[in-house]
Amino acid sequence: MTPPPAESVAAMIRPTPVTGDSKANRDILRVMEGGSLGYFALVALSVGAMLAAGGVWIWQVYEGLGIAGYAHPVFWGAYIVTFVFWVGIAHAGTLISAILYLFRAKWRNAINRSAEAMTVFAVLTAAQFLGIHVGRMWKSYFILPYPNQRGLWVNFKSPLLWDTFAITTYATISIVFFYVGLVPDLAIARDRATGWRKVLYSILSLGWQGTSKQWKAHNRTVLHLSGLATPLVLSVHSVVSWDFAMSIVPGWHATIFAPYFVAGAIFSGFAMVLTMMIPVRRIFGLEEYITNYHFENMSRFLLLTSIIVGYAYLAEYFIAWYGMVEPEQTSFWKRAFGPYWISTWVMILCNGVFPQLLWFKKLRTNIPFLFVLSMLINVGMWFERYVIIITGLSREYDPAVWGIYTPSWPELVIVAGSFGFFCQFFLLFLKVFPVVAIAEVKELEIHAKAHGGSH
Repeated sequence: MTPPPAESVAAMIRPTPVTGDSKANRDILRVMEGGSLGYFALVALSVGAMLAAGGVWIWQVYEGLGIAGYAHPVFWGAYIVTFVFWVGIAHAGTLISAILYLFRAKWRNAINRSAEAMTVFAVLTAAQFLGIHVGRMWKSYFILPYPNQRGLWVNFKSPLLWDTFAITTYATISIVFFYVGLVPDLAIARDRATGWRKVLYSILSLGWQGTSKQWKAHNRTVLHLSGLATPLVLSVHSVVSWDFAMSIVPGWHATIFAPYFVAGAIFSGFAMVLTMMIPVRRIFGLEEYITNYHFENMSRFLLLTSIIVGYAYLAEYFIAWYGMVEPEQTSFWKRAFGPYWISTWVMILCNGVFPQLLWFKKLRTNIPFLFVLSMLINVGMWFERYVIIITGLSREYDPAVWGIYTPSWPELVIVAGSFGFFCQFFLLFLKVFPVVAIAEVKELEIHAKAHGGSH
């Protein structure tokens, strides 16, 4: 059965006045109205964590990085661990929005908007750690490759510069992709809003009227942006992995790091989407639009990427044993049975063992179980980066300079503040923009009716 023409789809999705509003419009836009006591408590908690981190960071700028607990031989600590973690979180949005769009996976439409927003916020959170890590924030302009009168150029061999290029490129594409997808929904919100919201949505919707010409241009733009964004899933986190793999530090110097980091990024990103969307679905009553079907498909991605990550863990240990290089063998032995053994086994259990329960269909659609599992995966993926970075630096080639690294409380406060920063923006997003892509959900309804109710 042939789908309805573009003109009829455009006409049915075109934003309408409040008097003729559709159920999808009302249900999804209702999330943006008002706010419960619990919501404001979460906002206050997030802002409080962010302000506490800001105060500690100001103290760190005044006193120096010494308060962060850095000591020879470990000068990459919790800040870089958290930087890599947040860059990884950002990858689910690009995968759900771009790659699954290219493969015409219809189930992405209920979760792609929130995933895109999380991508933008995660990238902005990660970018801060580039400056926090080096200490002298006021020198940040030295990592930007711009012409200047002194003829100074950045060090293109520096991982810091690679991360700058990766973050700026990824942030630019992610923000554009997020905004372009929002335009039709902003027009729907514009026709319902009053006051400052109507002014804001009228400006941001760019005069959208839902004509067939506009829809054709919009679909073509999304397609082209998806083609541009897809290589970023592979390239950005590959660049981050080369921060480590290009060195000769035991445990880092490996060709497996690029695909290993990319799989881990997608794994942690999907886990974060589940962590954020399960409460949103429950609190705002969006069960009709974010269904168990969507969570089951996301669970399958979690299972797939968990298997890849688990294989990477096994491959690392096998290669260290098979290669017979003593520093490599010592590094991996110390990971599992040395001072950081708790971090290593938390990583293995949370990322490689517990997700295997998703082989069972009942657990793939058990929402409380998925929420707990996603939280455990987030913890496990943070510890994965911690194990890679800290064990490599603290146990290099010369035993005379081995050391033990323990995160200091200022570091932990700033790390907690990064979560507050991320959650604050996501909570504000819920009240300003539609959390579900209304136009795409309605388009699916139209095609389902045209095909006799089939998906």
